[in-house]
Amino acid sequence: MLPRTLLRNPSQEVVDALESRGVDAETLDRWKTLDAARRDRLVELEEKRRRRNEASQEIGRLKARGEDAESEIAAVGRLKEEIEAEEGELEEVEDELRSIDLDLPNLPHVSVPRGPDEASNRVERVVGEPTELDFEARPHWELGPELGILDFERGAKLSGSRFTAYFGLGARLERALIQLMLDLHLEEHGYTEVLPPFLVRASSLEGTGQLPKFAEDLFRVEDRDLFLIPTAEVPLTNLHRDEILEEDRLPLRYTAYTPCFRAEAGSHGRDVRGLIRQHQFNK
Repeated sequence: MLPRTLLRNPSQEVVDALESRGVDAETLDRWKTLDAARRDRLVELEEKRRRRNEASQEIGRLKARGEDAESEIAAVGRLKEEIEAEEGELEEVEDELRSIDLDLPNLPHVSVPRGPDEASNRVERVVGEPTELDFEARPHWELGPELGILDFERGAKLSGSRFTAYFGLGARLERALIQLMLDLHLEEHGYTEVLPPFLVRASSLEGTGQLPKFAEDLFRVEDRDLFLIPTAEVPLTNLHRDEILEEDRLPLRYTAYTPCFRAEAGSHGRDVRGLIRQHQFNK
C-alpha cells in the first residue's frame, strides 16, 4: 500500500501518476475526507479515554475515603457508552479507508509510457530474430490432439471448460520444462528452491495486490480463509511478510514451481482456444 503520508498532501507528480493508472480525483478526495475524519475521531477518543481514566481514579479515591461516588460512576458509564459508539464509527471509517488503500495502484516509474491500454506500450529492445518456417505453422490446439499429447475434451469432462489433460510426451514435456527452469535458476543464478503451500490466506493475497482488486479471479475454499494461489509469486513474496531482515542476509533469491489457479472471470470470449487462459496451469 502507498504510505498515507504520501497521500495527505500529494504532489502533482503523485496525482498525475495515480491518474495515469486510472485513479480519479473523486477517489483521492474521498480518501482525504476519510483520513481527516479518522484522525479527528482518534483525537476525540483519546480525550474521552483520558477523562474516563481520570474519573475512574477519582472513584477509587472517593471509595477509599468512604464517600459517595454514584455521580462519578454514572459519568464513567456515559463516557464508556460514548467511547464504544465512537470506536464503532472509527472502525467503519478505517474499513472504508483501508479498502481504498488496498485498491490504489503503485506509482509507475517516470519512464513508463502513459496510456489507457497495451496499445500505448513501446518496444524497449528486440533480442534475436523470429524463426522463418518453410511450412505453414499450425496451432497447438490442432497439433496436440492429433499427436495424442493434449486432450481438451477429456479435461473438460473431468473439470469443465478451460481444463486440459496431458498424455504421454505432452505430460513429459511439461515436467521437463519445469525441471529445466528450476535447474537453470538453481545452478546458474544461485536461487534457493522453495516448495510453498498452494493455498494461502487473504492476508497474503492482500500483500501482493490480488485482493481486493482481483477477487473475482480467485478460487476460494468454501467457509475457509484460504484461496488457491493464482501465481507462485504470492507465497514467495509473502515468505518474509511482517519481518525485518538483517542487511547481511540480502539479497534473498527464491524460485519455486507451483500449479496455479485462476477463475479468469473477466476474460469471457477472449483466448478460449487451447492453453491460453486455463483455470489451472504450471508456473
